[in-house]
Order: sequence, then C-alpha cells, then structure tokens
Amino acid sequence: MQVNKHLDSTYLKTAEQAGISKQETKEKVLQLIDEAIDNNFILVMIRPEFVKMAKKRILDAKANVQVGTVIGFHEGTYSVSEKLAQASQAIADNVDELDYVINYQAFKNGNLDLVKNEVLKGTKLGLENNKIVKWIIEVAALNDIQIAEISKLIRDIVLENFDESTYKNVFVKSSTGFYKPTDGKPAGATFEAMQIIVENSKPLSAKAAGGVKTYQDAVKMIEMGVSRIGTSSALKIIKGQVNTNSY
Repeated sequence: MQVNKHLDSTYLKTAEQAGISKQETKEKVLQLIDEAIDNNFILVMIRPEFVKMAKKRILDAKANVQVGTVIGFHEGTYSVSEKLAQASQAIADNVDELDYVINYQAFKNGNLDLVKNEVLKGTKLGLENNKIVKWIIEVAALNDIQIAEISKLIRDIVLENFDESTYKNVFVKSSTGFYKPTDGKPAGATFEAMQIIVENSKPLSAKAAGGVKTYQDAVKMIEMGVSRIGTSSALKIIKGQVNTNSY
C-alpha cells in the first residue's frame, strides 16, 4: 500500500516547546517540507506563521504537496471570532487545509450552541474558499460516548448545511498531539477511537493524528476507513521504521 498519499507530515512544536531557537524551528519546518516533496507526501501540517514560506518552497520545487495549518491550537478554547480570523489569515496566505481545534471543553460542559456555531461558521469559511476543513476533537479528553456524540454533531451540521459534493472535504480528526492525559490514556489516536469516529462521522472523512507509529499501524488505520494520518515521523513510517515520538 502507498501510505505516503495518506500521510500529513507534521511539525507543530513552537521553539519554546522544543527547547530550540526560532531559526532552528524554521530549519526543522524546511526539512519537513523537503522530505514531503521528496517522498510525495500529500501534505505538510505546520504552524500558521510558516504557511507562506511552505507554499513558496513547494511552488519553487514544482511539487504537488499541499499545505495545512492549525486553527485555535492547541487548547481549542479560542473564541469563534478568533478562530475565524486565524483561518482567514491562513486563507490569505494560500493555505490548502484548515485543521480547527473544536472547543471540546464547551462540548463537555453542554454548551452545544457555541460548538455548533463554530463548526458551522468555520466549515463555511473553509469550503467557500475551496479549502479542506478538519475538526480536531481531542479524543484523549473524551470518553467513547462523547467521541461518538461530537462526531455525529459535526456530521449533522455538515449534512444539514452543505452540499453533498463537499462531504469528502470535511474531516473529523482525533487529536492535537499536545493534550496530556492524567489517567494514563494514550494522548493520540487509538484504533478504538478511530473506529468510533469512522462509524459516527460518515459520510465525512476521518483523520488519525498522534499514536500511529509504524507502517503496519498506518495500513490498519487506512483499512479501517481512515483517510489521512498526521505524524511527525512520516518518513520513518514509509521506511518501515518505528516512530518513537509522541506525535
């Protein structure tokens, strides 16, 4: 299986989080972009400030790699207006895909009107600008019932408000890779969580992020119905090496 066409090669750590300089962070992002170009990965997933740089490098290389960025990252508690402003700037920078962190805390607290509003407006902004939209639900912060319910909520909003031709361009995505569980639960995607997402978000697409560490795991995810996989070790996965990173 050509898993490279399902891989979003990812680097989302800030310089402070990685304990390196801003220049070193930029160099890591450039290396990620070059690896994606050389190995025909479908996309690089990077912080918003690097979108312009990534697009230029990919265009200069005449490569067919897409650029995605994160919105409301990583807590998801940004206001709807803040998320829309971030997304609008990314669109102006010619991003291809928008990965919003849903306000899963508001969802858990029962503030469904807020969640529905941000999903509707965020999805509308992306689709109207011909962008792929993903909603990160942070599975490690939810139980199985909540994973199913929030996946259905996103699905229902899309089905009720957008054309059938757009369904494949909206994803439910598992994780940010930055959430720290306190109960020993895995921080990223698990097979169990992705099965729940796939079953409850159809006909929308599903993306697994964090926790996919081997080629075999990637293949299993794809065979389950997962369309995309976000990982910081895409190169290791296609080479059959084990990804020991947390994302």
